[in-house]
Amino acid sequence: MPIVDEPGPRPDDPFENLVLDEDFVRGADVKEQSGRSRMLAARWKQQPPDPEPWRASADRVPARRSRFGRRPKPVDPWGRRRKRNWQTPVFVVLAAAVTLAALNVDRLNGWYEGRQESSALPPVAPETASPTAAPPAVDPDTPTADHPWAGSPAEAWPSGANGIELPAAQALGVFDRTQVAAQLKAVKDYLVLAHLDPATTAGGTPAAALALLDRKDRTELEAALAHPTAEHDPVVWLSRFDPRLAVPVTEVVKVLGRTTFESDGDRGMLVHTDYTYVYALRPGPDVGRAPASPAAGATARPVGWTTAGGDVRVEREIVRRQQDFRFYNPARYQVQRGKLVLDKGQSAFGNNVCTMGSGYLVTSFPESAEDDGPSGAPTGGPTTDPYDRRTPLEEGDGSCGALSRT
Repeated sequence: MPIVDEPGPRPDDPFENLVLDEDFVRGADVKEQSGRSRMLAARWKQQPPDPEPWRASADRVPARRSRFGRRPKPVDPWGRRRKRNWQTPVFVVLAAAVTLAALNVDRLNGWYEGRQESSALPPVAPETASPTAAPPAVDPDTPTADHPWAGSPAEAWPSGANGIELPAAQALGVFDRTQVAAQLKAVKDYLVLAHLDPATTAGGTPAAALALLDRKDRTELEAALAHPTAEHDPVVWLSRFDPRLAVPVTEVVKVLGRTTFESDGDRGMLVHTDYTYVYALRPGPDVGRAPASPAAGATARPVGWTTAGGDVRVEREIVRRQQDFRFYNPARYQVQRGKLVLDKGQSAFGNNVCTMGSGYLVTSFPESAEDDGPSGAPTGGPTTDPYDRRTPLEEGDGSCGALSRT
């Protein structure tokens, strides 16, 4: 019977502590090809592969139309469908539009305000010279809060500050081109703040307009605002309405006119402005208040203040102003830099009561208790068209005339 030898010492096993984990596989120096790789390698020894990709992209092979006229959808070399990036061009166009609007916001605002009311009349551009033709006739129509310019040639006029277009600046006398441009801009700023700013037209204190005037003119205007009289009425300088008597139905004011400037020799420069402003207003709460009423504080509104549809009737006040501004030569005169000096001025108020001195423009509403005749009621004066700008204003005797239209 064979005898089994006793086992000797066990030799060292180099793989005893070896762990076949992911790190071992990843760190292998020699990697075995897959079965598919070996098969393809053997096949390519006999028949080399085509150097072109197995699936050509749409931009390398001309697209062919299918039976129904559709084009094959573009794909990349891996066969995935290409997505067209339409967002980028859209964002570029929107960004350009926003930038242009921000750079020209004033004109954009004027365009929008002008579109709020469609007009059958062709648009009227700001004046560059004195007009030679009468304003066009317009079919009479009753203005309302929704259509405040109906039946008025002002419907086609520019809106707000867009109607005050400054001439091109140029060196003049003692002032260079930059100084002339700054002085023209200061004049426009004053006209906007004094006649177009909603805070001013609604009867507020025109602090911003006052700040642009030199000390003497500002003191005189502040005194007229504090204690208005027939001889010193602030409406000579400003367009403002008492909210108890007249309320603007829109912040839009129609404006037509022109600005010119000329040298005044060694004295400096003169700027001439001639503009007509048209305001649309409705009666305020205290217009037509009955002296005695059954109910305290009740108001009596005549039937004539409403239209056939029940809307509150709107009246327009047409104010034409010719105002000169003087800029003195700082080498010869003591001047306040950047401040305006008022020179000669004339104003005409169409559809305003004849009595002045309240510190406000008082619009004439039909059958109003305060209506002692608009500056246009038949009180012996001539009949005029308040929209006609062909002739300059002349200093009158203070009497009221008749208006051909408002």
